[in-house]
Amino acid sequence: MKQDFRDFHAALAALDDQSINPGRQPSLSDLVDHSRRGLLKGSLGLAGMAFLGGGLSACGAVAARSRLLGFESVPAQLDPAFDSVQVPPGYRARVFFSWGDRVETDAPQWKADASDDWQAQLLQAGDNHDGMHFFPFTDAPTEHGLLAINHEYVNPPLHPDGMSLVDGRRPLAEVRKEQAAHGVSIIEVRKDASGQWQRVHPSRYNRRISTLTPMAVGGPLAGHELLRTAADPSGTRIIGTLNNCSSGFTPWGTYLTCEENWHNYFLNRDAEDLAARTAHARYGVAGGERSKLYGWESADERFDATPDASLPHGGYVNEPNRFGWVVEIDPFDPQAQPVKRTAFGRYCRECAVLSLGEDGRMAFYSGDDSRGEYIYKFVPSGRYVPGADQQNRQLLDDGTLYVARFDADGSGRWLALVHGQNGLTAEHGFPSQAEVLLNARAAADRLGATPMDRPEWVAVHPRTREVYVTLTNNDQRGDKAAVDKANPRPQNLHGQILRWREAGGDPAATRFEWEIFLLAGERKGARGADGKPVPAHLTGTIEGDAFSSPDGLAFDADGRLWIQTDYGDDEPAMQVMGTNQLLCADPGTREVRRFLVGPRGCEITGITWSPDYRAMWINVQHPELSFPASDGQSRPRSSTVLITRDDGGVIGT
Repeated sequence: MKQDFRDFHAALAALDDQSINPGRQPSLSDLVDHSRRGLLKGSLGLAGMAFLGGGLSACGAVAARSRLLGFESVPAQLDPAFDSVQVPPGYRARVFFSWGDRVETDAPQWKADASDDWQAQLLQAGDNHDGMHFFPFTDAPTEHGLLAINHEYVNPPLHPDGMSLVDGRRPLAEVRKEQAAHGVSIIEVRKDASGQWQRVHPSRYNRRISTLTPMAVGGPLAGHELLRTAADPSGTRIIGTLNNCSSGFTPWGTYLTCEENWHNYFLNRDAEDLAARTAHARYGVAGGERSKLYGWESADERFDATPDASLPHGGYVNEPNRFGWVVEIDPFDPQAQPVKRTAFGRYCRECAVLSLGEDGRMAFYSGDDSRGEYIYKFVPSGRYVPGADQQNRQLLDDGTLYVARFDADGSGRWLALVHGQNGLTAEHGFPSQAEVLLNARAAADRLGATPMDRPEWVAVHPRTREVYVTLTNNDQRGDKAAVDKANPRPQNLHGQILRWREAGGDPAATRFEWEIFLLAGERKGARGADGKPVPAHLTGTIEGDAFSSPDGLAFDADGRLWIQTDYGDDEPAMQVMGTNQLLCADPGTREVRRFLVGPRGCEITGITWSPDYRAMWINVQHPELSFPASDGQSRPRSSTVLITRDDGGVIGT
């Protein structure tokens, strides 16, 4: 099982990290529009100057030891047999919710040999826990709520003997179980009489949403011919959600789950059609005889996207078009159908993070997590009105999608992906706004957006509204001619975090000022096992505890920036980092401290808090050994972990 696990994740990483962007890297002269520099700097005035004054010029040193970070740093965990979670003194961590735990009322108990069938899995916690959010009940917000938890993909231990092929085909029962283990779990949680958080089961709120759950479609592509298939000639009823990575939420209390590497599940055997179909080729839909890794098309016809002229709407050639969206879920209404919001645009979306202005204007930020892809934001046309829930629920179906350009002088611009503007016309393959949104990557290519080093999670500071994004890594950017100021390393194994401030602090602004908050990697002056200085491309600018490959990112209410990592802890350049970790940074001093280390082989991901910030939940995804049992024998299970302070205080203080 161990070897199968490593092989599977190596293959998955190779697929997810591949570069699909066919365009050239823009040169710095392409990126900088000299004619508008004066206008931009003048319009930002002192706000932009103050931002940069405390930023770019202060990269070399911590101004003062952070008063935000009130915990003792945890050492890196280098033990190859480490199979637990370690937190600072004065804190405790306990496993709260694991793959296979009961969700729906009639769910059976999980079987330790993984022999549960797919019908059981539909009622139990899915695999590979990822993004999540806590939704409080208004009558007791710090004691009672709902957790919405993403399940990104599946691991081989989902089945008793791993994934199998029978005569070159995947067994339908295995595929159905894998489909059931994707999606979202919604679970009720509350404090018991002793003040300890517990799961509530049974509960009328507990609910599983999967790749087999019917969903509605909202926005410009609802009913569009490009969403119609042989099974859904109306283009208004999509079955399921896939590869649910990070997430977001709305001010009216709904959950936004995001579909990331959905392209790995589809196949188009028609090489000529695949090459000519932007909606497939630009997103990496597989050709050949088997889809990448999963092989679902051999058991479920809707994942075979080869055009079939004998069937209505070409069979399932449009099925991939029905994934890559933001899905809105009402956690408090188990009967409410999830809705795919197509105005957000389609790509391999990592998250949909809200910035809410005082006047009700909103922006939702997202990264497209592949090498050389882009950072986007969606700005609804309308404004949020507190208490007007029915009106607010229509806001996500109309607005403007933007893509970011990071210029070399520290300025930036949001480029609107709007049909009829900037070459997004029929003659260039965009006959309507529907095609612009469906092929957002290709539209961003044409506008000259800045290709980034795998954009991941976004976080917005709760008071300043400064925006941060993790660029996890990119070791295939190319030679030095391909780098730029925002992505400065040609062989970027460790990644970086960028931040920017929108003009006037307005989430809907189209101009911003940006900087690199930190370059991840080993500390300056570090030496390797051979005693030689660590190469420059492996050295970062971190003030404090070193880490690699920043991924998950979130702010708490006090302005602490929590950073989660995702790297192969057995890779040579990563072994000095130990197992994956959760760190905390002070945005003002830039000091970074390690708060948590996880078990061998895992990714640390997903983060949310109770409203009083006295309880934190994080996710341990794909542990390799036997976590959470940690007995050296049990099947490993992705798990949500609850972290509290022994004295009941606020996490991080």
